Amino acid sequence: MAVFGLGAWVRSFASFGGALAVASAQGQALPALPTLPAMSLADCDAPGIAGTLQPEAQALPEARGIWLDATRLQWPGTAPAAAGEGRARLLWAAGPTLHTEPGGSAGGADLAWVLQPDRTALPAALATRFAHLLPGARWQLPPEAATPEALRSLHRGQLRLVLEDAAGRILAATRLQAAGALDALYASAATASPPVAAAPTAARAGAPDLAAALGATPTLRTPFATRFALWAPTARQVAVCLHAGPQAAAQAVQPLALQAGSGVWQLTAPGDHRGRNYRYLVDVYVPGHGLLRQRVTDPYALSLSADSQLGWIGRLDDPQLAPRGWASAPRGRPLAANTEMAVYELHVRDFSRDDAGVPAAQRGKYAAFAHPGSTGMRHLRALARAGLTDVHLLPVFDLATVPEQGCVTPAVPEAPPDSLAQQAAVMATAARDCFNWGYDPLHFNAPEGSYASSAGDGAVRIREFRQMVMALHAAGLRVGMDVVYNHLSASGQQPHSVLDRIVPGYYHRLDAKGVVERSTCCDNSATEHAMMGRLMRDSVRLWARHHRIDSFRFDLMGHQPREQMLALQAELRAELGRDIQLLGEGWNFGEVADGARFVQAAQGRLAGTAIATFSDRARDALRGGGVGDAGEAVIGRQGWLNGLGTAPNAVSARQGAEAQRRELLAAADLLRLGLAGTLAGYRFTGHDGVRRSGAEMLYAGRPGAGYAAQPDEVVNYVENHDNATLWDSNAFKLPLATASAERARVQVLGLAITAISQGVPYFHAGVDLLRSKSLDGNSFDSGDWFNRLDWSGQTHHFGSGLPPAADNAALHALMAPRLADAALKAQPADIALARQALRDWLAIRRSSTLFRLRTADAVQQRLVFHDTGPAQNPALVVAELDGRGLAGAGWRRLMLLLNTHPEAQAIQLPGAAGQRWQLHPVLAAPGAADARLRRQATVDAARGRFEVPGRSAVVWVQR
Repeated sequence: MAVFGLGAWVRSFASFGGALAVASAQGQALPALPTLPAMSLADCDAPGIAGTLQPEAQALPEARGIWLDATRLQWPGTAPAAAGEGRARLLWAAGPTLHTEPGGSAGGADLAWVLQPDRTALPAALATRFAHLLPGARWQLPPEAATPEALRSLHRGQLRLVLEDAAGRILAATRLQAAGALDALYASAATASPPVAAAPTAARAGAPDLAAALGATPTLRTPFATRFALWAPTARQVAVCLHAGPQAAAQAVQPLALQAGSGVWQLTAPGDHRGRNYRYLVDVYVPGHGLLRQRVTDPYALSLSADSQLGWIGRLDDPQLAPRGWASAPRGRPLAANTEMAVYELHVRDFSRDDAGVPAAQRGKYAAFAHPGSTGMRHLRALARAGLTDVHLLPVFDLATVPEQGCVTPAVPEAPPDSLAQQAAVMATAARDCFNWGYDPLHFNAPEGSYASSAGDGAVRIREFRQMVMALHAAGLRVGMDVVYNHLSASGQQPHSVLDRIVPGYYHRLDAKGVVERSTCCDNSATEHAMMGRLMRDSVRLWARHHRIDSFRFDLMGHQPREQMLALQAELRAELGRDIQLLGEGWNFGEVADGARFVQAAQGRLAGTAIATFSDRARDALRGGGVGDAGEAVIGRQGWLNGLGTAPNAVSARQGAEAQRRELLAAADLLRLGLAGTLAGYRFTGHDGVRRSGAEMLYAGRPGAGYAAQPDEVVNYVENHDNATLWDSNAFKLPLATASAERARVQVLGLAITAISQGVPYFHAGVDLLRSKSLDGNSFDSGDWFNRLDWSGQTHHFGSGLPPAADNAALHALMAPRLADAALKAQPADIALARQALRDWLAIRRSSTLFRLRTADAVQQRLVFHDTGPAQNPALVVAELDGRGLAGAGWRRLMLLLNTHPEAQAIQLPGAAGQRWQLHPVLAAPGAADARLRRQATVDAARGRFEVPGRSAVVWVQR
């Protein structure tokens, strides 16, 4: 019988006990837990899961019961009612012996407790944490079961909650989700750890230390010792296997001792173990499997052997891990605010895989960044001189999907630009090739080995990673890191499952049935649970402190609690004495949407935090359409940037001019809001003539287009690694007859808008090279072929074949004729224009603090839009910035004109009549990217009339 729908038959009852309490366990301690045979060297090296697999006595019921804290349980969907008809019992067995089939009697329990109804009000913290649960009966453990020792032992065995009628027949049974209890029982383990990689002193080598760092922490001087610490509160035994090297068999296996209050197993092993390798044996009860001996790596490992088989023992403050010059090299300069950032998003392998200026053995590796004469490093230095502040690296922690030894480079055939042959060759080896974006974390604290020259040497990974960081710092660039704490590579007994095999059921977010949620595409983690939250914070602190990472971009940050992000921000500030910038994807979706489980670190929920989220408002207005578009909508849904209402394509023209104008007016308003930092409070007159705030404006049909409280809470972009590149998107949306030079100008207009919008500008590597992925809409596993970068600017790789079918097959029929059309391929001169244009616009942004305003009040006071309301020209967005009294403004006023129309556009501003305006010095310079502006961007000072060429962005200054 299903739990939901049991109605009045499913009850909790206090008065029924007595005769039916066949195993009340009153006054008894839990019996000793059985263990598997002693851990041995054979267990360390045997293939597969070590130890004996003991299957469950019956099929598993769903895990619908919830531990709220150490002693309270709730079963959502059940209905508490009058006493006298039945009871609720908690059954416990040391082994997998429980029988709880509905209609029968419970069997196989070593102990059982009749539960008492809990009708007290929940503490506020619990009520908030479990607000997402459906109403249901709630119980309290009886006092005899609530001793600290008994409560901890409960979770090392098999548990079931059963509802029985007056005759003792089972009405329903459920397993229990234990995170609430584990967080309550082991709260001491979740407190912030000391500075990462702090080691025990010789005097304290064997002393308990609840707050010490988890992982393997050796001393750096005699008497040498290494402290191993693993949080595994539900385990029955834990041991560490010690290996002399990455390929060596285990030479010792040593047991760890449990600290009951923290759930941390510890061992201080005498001797100098630095540079050696290790992993753990963990005996733990796993629902559905019984008592298992897991052979598992350390989730806190600082480095690893090849393919993540063994952890590596070392100290990140060990001088032997420092590349030459590391000790004296400066880290990236601190920034006073997020709005001082300008970010370039880059994949380590993409950066140098095809760069002839890098020795062949180092292409695609960390070490490639240490070649200052390479084409890629020259490109980055030029961007830094122009005003770029940060390079953000796509994930560089240990990944699950890229083979670190013997990865395959496919032989891609010469074939027509619209052929399926190229993708067939790429996908034939995709599981074994050397490329993946890397959003599949395996070990959060260790550098990825496929980017190192020797994946099997844990020290090499660290030194070469730091060599890369040092090289970017020397180029004048801060280093950011894309981090993924919202999901894990796997759960359960899958080969890439680490955390879930140590503490089953704890680290993942579960649905109402106890199944791992997968809304993020993978097995979602639960950073709202104390120890997963601590792991995230410890990990970020480690990268910032020991590897000198200056900023972080959080993948799907909206799946993290705001509370955890604020705690992390405070810990970083306290530990480093400086702000580390935190950016993230604040999308609101999945099981956490709209604050269902906690206040999210999402758009609109970070007011005043200086934690920034990516804005889709101006992005969508500029590009048009959305990620879910299919069929002709990919062509027909144009944006402000690529022809909406100004250059209709064959599909969009069917809408008619009036419908297109209405959409263009709405897109122009969203563009203005983006220029104003997507601020909730910013007010201006919209296309309907009504003056309203950003929060009142519509986006996707709902109010809330403006969501940020301050400009430092917004990241602006028009292209990133996700989805089609801007060039490829425009290959669909711009009219097919649009010349490649015009397509380049459209792209430059998008770059200019990104650069001068209030907030943080974010650019995808190669966007300034008109990067194409041959129309691939999701190139995460499309190999080197579809992700190539040519820093020389000779090609942009459009027409490299039809992209992989898995994510693109539905559009192949629309893609093929475009890929075959040579006119849609950029020429070197077009690429050169875009390359210089990004540098120009970065320099313009850097030239005045008016483009980097720090407060919403300053934006409201200093930014005004002209020609708004129903009679406007929506193809020409005009903004004025007032620099009077602002430090670093550089000019008295700035006038911005953004023209998306293919033809020149003009506007007369009476308030500007009689004033002297000059083209911004960067745009007026002989080497400026768009030479048209010096000739065709004109001002009639007497009338205040400005004219700009087609598809251009222009800034005039008033001294």
